[in-house]
Parts: sequence; C-alpha cells; structure tokens
Amino acid sequence: MSLSLDKIEALAPDQGSLDAARKLLKPAGWPTLAQDGSGLIWGECQGSGATPYRVCVTETDAGYKCSCPSRKFPCKHSLALMWLRADAKATFTAGTPPDWVKDWLGRRRGPSGAAPATDKPKASIAAVTETEDAPDPKSEARAAAARERNRQDREAAIAGGLDELDLWLNDQVEAGLTAFAANPAQACRIMAQRLVDAKASGLATRLDALPARLFALPETARPRAALQELGVLNLLAKAYRRQDSLPPALKDDVRQMTGWNLTREALLSDAQALRVSGTWRVWATRSEIQPDRLRRLETWLMLEGGGPRFAVLIDFVPVATGAAAGGYSPGDTFAAELVFYPSPLPLRALLVQQTSSAAAGGDILLPDRDLAAAYGHYEQALALKPWLDDYPLVFRGARLRRSGERLYLCDGDLALPVCPEQSAVAWPLLRLDRFDGLGLWDGEGITLCWAQTALGRWAA
Repeated sequence: MSLSLDKIEALAPDQGSLDAARKLLKPAGWPTLAQDGSGLIWGECQGSGATPYRVCVTETDAGYKCSCPSRKFPCKHSLALMWLRADAKATFTAGTPPDWVKDWLGRRRGPSGAAPATDKPKASIAAVTETEDAPDPKSEARAAAARERNRQDREAAIAGGLDELDLWLNDQVEAGLTAFAANPAQACRIMAQRLVDAKASGLATRLDALPARLFALPETARPRAALQELGVLNLLAKAYRRQDSLPPALKDDVRQMTGWNLTREALLSDAQALRVSGTWRVWATRSEIQPDRLRRLETWLMLEGGGPRFAVLIDFVPVATGAAAGGYSPGDTFAAELVFYPSPLPLRALLVQQTSSAAAGGDILLPDRDLAAAYGHYEQALALKPWLDDYPLVFRGARLRRSGERLYLCDGDLALPVCPEQSAVAWPLLRLDRFDGLGLWDGEGITLCWAQTALGRWAA
C-alpha cells in the first residue's frame, strides 16, 4: 500500500480540508468502501443530500476523482477515503470496479505523480487529531442564547411576511384571477422576493414556480388552477399562524413548507423519525431547474414486498456544477435504510445507509389496484396534507386514449389528463390495449413514469 499520512498531508490543499476530512472518517458514513486488490479503491460518502458522493482513488499515484461540486482538489471526500485506507481501520470489501470507476479510469490522462511544490502552508494531520477542544459550558450557553434570538427574529420576520402575503392574495382576487392567470410572472416575482426577505423561502419558491405551472396548462384551465394554488398559499399561511395547535407531524410539515430546513443531523438524531429498511426500486427520476438557480433532483422509490410504500430522495445542486441527474436510474434496485422527514404523509426521505450496490432489476411487482382505487388513495392523502403536490399513483389495467391534442389515462369512467409535455414520448402506449404502471399526479395532470406492457417495459 503506497498511501501514507505523509502523502495525504502533501496532497491536502490546506489545513481546513484536512479538518473537514477528519469528520468523514467514520465508516458508518460510507455506505460503500471497496477495493480491487491491485491498488484501486472506491467508496460512496453520504453527504447532506440524498445521493452519496462517489469517490475513487488509485493508491499507486494518489490519483483521485469525486462527484462532489467542491472547488478544492483533492476535496475532503477524496482525502477522507485515502485517510481511511492509510489508517487501515476500515474494511474495504474486495470487488469488481463499478462502471463509474471504470469510466474514470478510461478517461485518465495518466499518473498524477507527486503533488506539485507550492508555497501553501504545511497541512498537518497531527494538528487535526490533537486539537480537540473540550466543551465550554459558557460558550455553549451563549451559542444557545444566540440561536434562540435568531429563531425569534426569524419568527417575527415570517409573521410580517405572512401579513404581506395576505394583502397580496386579496389584491389578486379583487383584480380578477383571469387577469392574474394571463400574466402572473411579475406579480409572483415581486411577492416571492418579499417572502425571501421575510425568511419564508419555502413559500417564496412555491410562488416563484407558479407561473410555469400555470402556463403548462390549457389557457381555459389557468384561472381555476390559479385559484387553487393561491388558496393553498392562504391555507399554509393560516396553518403556520396556528402551528402550536396542530398535531406534531402536521406542524413539522407546515414549518418545512414555509422554509424551516431540517438538517440531516437533526433528522438522523430524531428518535421519533420513521425508519424503513428493505429493498428499494427506483421507478422515476426527475430534474428541474428552480428560479433560484438550483437544480432539484428527485429519485422516486418503491419498497419491494410491502404496502406499497413510496419514498422520494431530493437533492439540490447549483446549476453551475452541470449535474443534471442523481446517482440512480429507473429500474435500479438496492438495499438501504431510509429515514423519513416528519409529515402526516411521509414521502421525502434521506438515505441513512445503503447496504448493497445498485443493480438493474426486472418488472416491479405492482399491487392489484385499478386506476380508480389509486385515485382514491390520492384523495385520502390530500385530506391528510391539503398542500400536497406530486403523489404516486400505482395502477393495473389502464388505457391511454387521445382526445384532440390531449392524452388521457383511462379506466372505466375515470380519465386523468396526461401532462402535455409527455405527448411525444407517451404515444407508443396508445397502441396498447391495457398496461400496468406508475405515475405522479399533481392535481392537474399525471406524469407517466413507468409502464409494464405485453411488449416490455416503458420508462419516461
């Protein structure tokens, strides 16, 4: 083994990178640690997002690659993987390099050699491991008091923002929703910025996304959809003011929708949080650029052999990084433990630990549920969470039919409009009599994500 602590010190761009790498040395934070027996190691490091960062290192020349967006080279994840290997305190499972490691190896320009000489200050692992400050009760008390002041200040700011939102909503209704639906962009942008200033970023993001949602609908449907969405904003504002009288899970959900973020550490330390272990199947992935220039990456999962239970992993990455997809593809299957964010309808989750690599699977074992029964489950979910956005519909024996320019998913007397942007990709399903599948219903249209047909699998 050629990796050593001295080499890691020489590679580190600064002392701060070593400090950050030390915090990643717990094997529990690495769902995957593996090696091929000839100097190639790789791992997956669980960060703050849903998808682990993928790291690989060649021991002979300390070449490295990480999927994180850090601008430091090597990043803390690469340093931590080397450190784990050099310390020999973590077990690296023998295995065959996965495709993403092989792809990096195929694109390497050659050995990196020794770290170039620079005039940067010497980074020291000894300095990292020997400077553990003892807790200072007075400092901790001051920090707790500061956090409480900040919380109270933010609560006051949000309250003021909600008052402005009430006035704005009344103005839109009085001016007429037909006029609002015809040109909502400027009005929404101004109010969204006020909500950002009031530290209600969740409501601001929802309002910023409203114009795009309206323009995706037929013109005749926009006023009704605008009324519904503005009503949801009004409901969230009223619920936030009454949060102390709400059940705990609903209160937590309202605060998250308003903009209070629950950190990964807080969720993992919550003894009441729902945890589910098992084999999960990826059935949909989506990528969307938000007005705040963050790309929202969604990975929709279904637990095999139970329920069904659904989960969605959500990552946010800067558009500038160029990342347009998460770490999974539709059809992937892997074993993992997930922890769910508190909600009366738990859907969003974090990956706690992945215990097997993702592998392609066959058909999904879908429950015996027709489209009407699936829609009934959505109505029950809407009663639990009135501001519900996308909800999974799993069905058997449905048909795809066309009326004019629109496609509809049909079964008996029920016909759900398919989102217009799928008109081109979903047309092959028109030729089939019936098929089974999964889709996401947002209250206005269904996005077909997965279909199992007599001719094989179809995925959006």
